[in-house]
Amino acid sequence: MSLGIVFLSEVFGTGMLTLLGCGVVANVALRGTKGNSGGFLMVTWGWGIAVFCGVFVAAKSAAHLNPAVTLGLLLNGKAEYAPGVTIDFASTLTYFGGEMVGAFLGAVVCWLAYKQHFDDEPEPAGKLGTFSTGPAIRSTPWNLITEIIGTFVLVFVILTLGGTPSGLGPLAVALLVVGIGVSLGGPTGYAINPARDLGPRIAHAVLPIKGKGSSDWAYSWIPVVGPLVGGALGGLAARIVPIIVTAAS
Repeated sequence: MSLGIVFLSEVFGTGMLTLLGCGVVANVALRGTKGNSGGFLMVTWGWGIAVFCGVFVAAKSAAHLNPAVTLGLLLNGKAEYAPGVTIDFASTLTYFGGEMVGAFLGAVVCWLAYKQHFDDEPEPAGKLGTFSTGPAIRSTPWNLITEIIGTFVLVFVILTLGGTPSGLGPLAVALLVVGIGVSLGGPTGYAINPARDLGPRIAHAVLPIKGKGSSDWAYSWIPVVGPLVGGALGGLAARIVPIIVTAAS
C-alpha cells in the first residue's frame, strides 16, 4: 500500500472522528441546540460512535486515528503499521500528518454545521470546549497523569486484543473509548489523542468565530504530551506483559 493511500485513509478517518466527536460536544454545549445540556454521558457515547465510524472509514490504513496509537505500535516492536505498510520514519510521519490534518478538517466542518449556534453562544469557554479538552480542576501534574493513564488503557487494550484499532474491531474500540470516558474522563475530558485535541484547537485559533476568546495554549501541551507518554507506555507494556505471563506459566 502506498503512503499516499495511508495518508488519505487517516485524513478521512480522523476527520470523521473529530467531526462527529466535536459535533456531539457542540450539540451539548452550545446554546439553542436540540441537544443542549444533554450531559457528559451523551458526550461519551457520541465520541464512542465517532470512533466507530472513524475506524470503519480508515480501515485500509488500520485506522490509527491517533498519534498515541501509532507511537504505541512503533514501540510495540511490530513490523508493519498495516498490511503492506512497513514501520519506518516515512510511514510514521505519514500517519502523524494524516491524523493531524484530518482532525483539523473535521473540526472545521463541525464549526460549519453549528455556525449559527457558535455565533449565538455567549460563553467563550463553551466554544473552546467544543473543539478541545480542558480540566475540571487545573493541576498540571495531575491533569498529565490522568491523560497518561487514559491513553495507556486505550493503547494497551488495543494492542493486547487486536493489534490495531481495525484489528480489534470498530465496535470494540468504540466501547473501549466509551468505557474510558465514563471511567476516567471526568478530570480532563479524556483527550487520549494528541491529534484530536491539537488539530481542533488550531482550528479554534484560526477560524473567524465570534467572541471565541483564548484557545488556552498554556494547557494545550498536556493533551499532547500525556497521550504520547501513555501511548508509549501502553505499547511497551503490551510487548512485555505477554512475555512475563508466558515465562511465569
